[in-house]
Amino acid sequence: MQHDKIGSVMTDEVVRAEYGTSFKEVARLLADHRISGLPVVDEDEHVIGVISETDLMARQAQTPDRREPGRHFRALLTGTARRRAVKAKARTAGQLMTEPPVTVHADDTIVEAARTMAERHVERLPVIDEEDRLVGIVTRRDLLRVFLRPDAEIREEVVREVLVRTLGLAPHSVAVSVTEGVVTLEGRMERRSDTEIAVSMTRQIDGVVDAVGKLTYRLDDSRIRLDGGTTRGVADDWLRGL
Repeated sequence: MQHDKIGSVMTDEVVRAEYGTSFKEVARLLADHRISGLPVVDEDEHVIGVISETDLMARQAQTPDRREPGRHFRALLTGTARRRAVKAKARTAGQLMTEPPVTVHADDTIVEAARTMAERHVERLPVIDEEDRLVGIVTRRDLLRVFLRPDAEIREEVVREVLVRTLGLAPHSVAVSVTEGVVTLEGRMERRSDTEIAVSMTRQIDGVVDAVGKLTYRLDDSRIRLDGGTTRGVADDWLRGL
């Protein structure tokens, strides 16, 4: 089973800035194109940083303080505070940008990109090619498009990829219904491990909101006796790899 690639959902006409692009021009680009961030590239189209509205807001948030902080206080500033102070005085994209940039490749999967966004707490990812040059950009909104897949299309993939190709079952051996992205599997299968695999794989299909298993089985093969008296589930290794 293969997930959709980033290249299928990314925007390939990317609004970008260069290191020397002025603060005002960056603000104009964001406003004119109604976007909340953009990548910064060098002369070879390599992504060197990313700018978000938050970076520009550092200037807006800067307010004069009647009390001039002394040297001791300035020395206690955290690294984050120092970076904010620099951005508050930034005049160019190079001074505004956050680096190093978090990027993905066009042939990465949507699942991988979503995981990267969640782990790195970012809202957009520049997409690069095999030579690390900018070829597109993907946002959270782009990734959410996968949940707009028609229920009929999801059902067809569950039957084809999970039941037939992976488990080697007849297409109608298990009843598959999909409502608003929620897949329900009903029927009787040969082994308990098959029911676990069916539900786990179904949950991984692009566009599936959840999978509900209403499956029974003839043989409980979840625990078997191995040499040495130890036991383990026969599906454990497969499920662990999901």
